[in-house]
Amino acid sequence: MRDLPKDLHWLLFDLDGTLTDSAPGILRCVQYALEQCGTPEPDTDKLRPFIGPPLLDSFQQFCGMSPERAAYAVAQYRERFSKIGMFENSVYPGIPQLLERLTAHGYVLAVATSKPEVYTRQIMEHFALTKYFTVIAGSDIHKEGETKADVMRLALRRLGLPEQQPSHTVMIGDRKHDVLGAKECGVPCIGVRYGYAAPGELEQYGAEWVTDTPETLAELLLECTI
Repeated sequence: MRDLPKDLHWLLFDLDGTLTDSAPGILRCVQYALEQCGTPEPDTDKLRPFIGPPLLDSFQQFCGMSPERAAYAVAQYRERFSKIGMFENSVYPGIPQLLERLTAHGYVLAVATSKPEVYTRQIMEHFALTKYFTVIAGSDIHKEGETKADVMRLALRRLGLPEQQPSHTVMIGDRKHDVLGAKECGVPCIGVRYGYAAPGELEQYGAEWVTDTPETLAELLLECTI
């Protein structure tokens, strides 16, 4: 594993599986949506692939739904998520300390998540994480089909950086979608194994660095001199 660049300055963070353990709320909301669609699934282990990718894609890919049926399922998911599911969630141990150290070291932090921005901001405020981030970028709840790369470009624009191959920038996430979105934007990616990736997923899709815990992520990032 090669060293991080010494002039690294901007850090883009995924949310689910990277900053917070959102699995309980996401899985319960997927179950609710499937119940409303008449196809209940009691085994949450079968639904874990829903954590991370855009929901519309997941209902089509994993449940074989038509685009119209998937859109209905997304609406049912959001009905529960907006009231209950977004707070069935917790910050990973060590994350507040990591963010405190990174900002004190001079890094500029941004969130880039496929979760709708309206929910992302509420979650960040609820868990007192907003203060660490210069930019919070999520998907547009009224616009389907946005990719991880689209959200990353939004974060980069808000940071005043080029939308393609911005220098001194890295993406940090836990799933292949973070790695692939970073590659599309010309940004290197740090994968975190404590999230929701299957064993070997981050390496398979080409994360430049992979680390195991918030503590080892801090060690990796604080080796850099800004």
